[in-house]
Amino acid sequence: MSQENIPSPYEPEFSIKKLLNDRLADLMYVFQFKKTLLLVLIIGGLAGAFAAWYKAPTYTARLTFVVDDSKASGATGGLSDLAGMVGVNLNGIGGASGVLAGDNIQELIKSHKLIEITLQTAYDSTQTLADRYAAVYRLDHKWLKYSPDGKIIRFPLNGVNNTRLQDSLLHEIRDKILDDEFAIAKPDKKLGFFEINTTMRDEKLAMLFCSRMITQSTEFFITTKTKRLRDNVNRLQKRADSIGKALNLKTYDVAAANKNILDLNPAYTSVNADVDIKDRNKIVSSGIYTETVKNLEASKTMLAQETPTVQIVDEPELPLKKNYLKYYVAIPSAMVLAAILFICVALLTRKSPKPAN
Repeated sequence: MSQENIPSPYEPEFSIKKLLNDRLADLMYVFQFKKTLLLVLIIGGLAGAFAAWYKAPTYTARLTFVVDDSKASGATGGLSDLAGMVGVNLNGIGGASGVLAGDNIQELIKSHKLIEITLQTAYDSTQTLADRYAAVYRLDHKWLKYSPDGKIIRFPLNGVNNTRLQDSLLHEIRDKILDDEFAIAKPDKKLGFFEINTTMRDEKLAMLFCSRMITQSTEFFITTKTKRLRDNVNRLQKRADSIGKALNLKTYDVAAANKNILDLNPAYTSVNADVDIKDRNKIVSSGIYTETVKNLEASKTMLAQETPTVQIVDEPELPLKKNYLKYYVAIPSAMVLAAILFICVALLTRKSPKPAN
C-alpha cells in the first residue's frame, strides 16, 4: 500500500474559506442552466398567480367577552394581585371551583356538544348553519353517495331525531371547524378577557356561528354553575307555596270554629278545645311558613351573588375581515420555492468529476 492511500488519523480542519468556495462553486454550477432556471421561475410565478386566483377568500368574525364572577374573584383577588407582581399567575386557584373554574371556560366553548347545537340553529328560513356549511364546502355533494334516497342530506332545526347519517356528517363538520376555523384564546393571562375567532368562507355563516357559540356557551355556563342553588330555590319555593296554601286553610278553619262558639251553648267545653287546637296548628304552620320564606329569600340572594355575568365587549359586525391570498405575495413566494427546488434537484443529481488517470 502506497503512503498516499494511507488514511489520515486526523480530521481535516474546518475552514470557512473552503466552505464559501464550495457554495460559490455550487452556484456557478447552477447558473450553467440559466435558461432552465428562468423557465422554472416563470412556471413558479404562474403557479403562484393561479393559486392566488383559485384560492377562495375567507372571512374572520371576532368576538371579545369577559366573565364577571365577583363571588369567585373576591376570594383570591388580593392574593392574585400580589402574585402577579412577581410574575405568578393564580387565576383559577381558590375562589371559583369545579369544572367551570378559571381557564376551563375555553375548553367549554370548544366542546363538541355546544358546536353541534349551534350548527343546528337557523341560517335563514330554509336552512340551518350545518346545511349552509355543507353547501359552501361542498360536503353535501361529497356525502351524496351515502344518501339512501339520493337526496342531499339536510339537518332539521334544533337537531330533532337526527339519523345516523346526519350525525356522521355533523361530526365531520364539527371536526373540520375545530381543526383550523374556530379558536378561543386569552390575550392576557392576567385579565379576564377572552377572544373568539371564527374563519369561514361564508361571511354571514362566520358571523352567526361566532355570535351563537357565545350565546349557547353563556346559557350552559350559567345554568351549570348555578344548578345546585337554583334547584334549592325551586324546592323552597314549592314548599313555601304548599305551606302557604295549608296556612290559608287553617286560618279559615279557625275563623269558622270561632263563629261556631257564638252559636253554641258555652257549656260545651269541647268546642273551645277544638278552637284551641286549630289556633295552635295555625300558629305552628305560620312559624314554619315564616322560616321557609326566610330561607327562600336567603337562597335567592345567594343565587344572585353566585350567578356570573358574561359580558360581550366586541361583537362581529358586517363587513367582516376578508382574508385572501394576495398576488404580490403568492407570485414571489412561488418563484422562490420553485428556484429552491430546482437548485436542490440540480445539486443532488450533479455527477462528480471522474479522477484523472
